[in-house]
Amino acid sequence: MTCRLLVCLLFLNVLGASSVWAQLRTLPQNAQFASVGAPQPLPFIELNDKMVRLAPGGIITDENNRSILHGALPPGVRVAYTVELSGDISRIYILTAQEQAQYKRR
Repeated sequence: MTCRLLVCLLFLNVLGASSVWAQLRTLPQNAQFASVGAPQPLPFIELNDKMVRLAPGGIITDENNRSILHGALPPGVRVAYTVELSGDISRIYILTAQEQAQYKRR
């Protein structure tokens, strides 16, 4: 019985640590901010009413720091993004409520 309790406590500890880890992220210093527009066919994304291109290998990260597909990017969300030298978008980060508050202060 104590072995099961110990395993349950260990599981809960790991689960709690992973949720804290997902909340800790640092956005790049060169990140720009925008709102996502209507869904567009890959590789295009609408940011602040402007069509931009997602770079080959570009990564979209949700609020929980998980990679998502282009089609799962919800319209209207606030994002931070970085641009490659070619002008394509290399990374998109969907902002959490806390990150949005920090963005407003910038």
